[in-house]
Amino acid sequence: MAAIAIPIPAARAELTPAQRALRRLVRRRGAMVGLALVVFFVAIALLAPWISPYDPLATSWSAVRKAPSAAHWFGTDDIGRDVLSRVVWGARASLLAGLVSVGISLCVGVPVGLAAGYVGGWTDMLISRMTDAMLACPFLILAIALAAFLGPSLTNAMIAIGIAATPIFIRLTRGQVLAVKVEDYVEAARAVGNSHLRIALRHVLPNIVAPVIVQATLAIAAAIIAEASLSFLGLGQQPPAPSWGSMLNTAKNYVENAPWMAVWPGLSIFLLVLSFNLLGDGLRDALDPRHG
Repeated sequence: MAAIAIPIPAARAELTPAQRALRRLVRRRGAMVGLALVVFFVAIALLAPWISPYDPLATSWSAVRKAPSAAHWFGTDDIGRDVLSRVVWGARASLLAGLVSVGISLCVGVPVGLAAGYVGGWTDMLISRMTDAMLACPFLILAIALAAFLGPSLTNAMIAIGIAATPIFIRLTRGQVLAVKVEDYVEAARAVGNSHLRIALRHVLPNIVAPVIVQATLAIAAAIIAEASLSFLGLGQQPPAPSWGSMLNTAKNYVENAPWMAVWPGLSIFLLVLSFNLLGDGLRDALDPRHG
């Protein structure tokens, strides 16, 4: 009697860790809302020259503190500048400050934290004590002090925010390295004769990237608030260049007569910070394999 061949279904392709993380991220509505808002603000910042209805620096004494209308959707400010145009162009300063300052923190904090956690000994002790000393001062206070020392400008504000946020990344990286360097695969790499530099860069660093990415996303939100605060105090983007913080500084004198001057830049800061926080929270869950 002839044997009957029974077809065996092909094995389901195994998803890579990146694909599983992406699937978990897509399932989180809050993260998707945050991502959509981030993309929206980035598009506004990139397309500002084309979508801005007016020159953000152009004044009009015949349109001083005009309420929102068909001609000026967000109204005008104290010297007749279009608020919508200034909000659109101000997105560039906020996003640039967030991204550049966090980039500075990553470039300094991750290598220093990696060295502290992997080398240990006196190196770890020295770096840890310096980090603790910087963390003893509140983030925003330290940023204000550094910006005042460097001088008022957007570039100096980004440097000040980046330096102030660096200790957070040093401590995070050091803690992750201490947990990873005792894993079996690191011990195996050391046993077969790999150099310490190769082990640190090829085996330790790739396995601490996920928490660093999450912290970077959340740090961007904090940096945006810090930039707005510095601009509000006159230490960030200098007038007449548009910045949400400096717009709020001007609007505080006209809250009763022209509230729209404060509403729109304040709402923009709120939405942009909220979007990065939602995205960072979603990334934290998506990159954690313990979450389904």
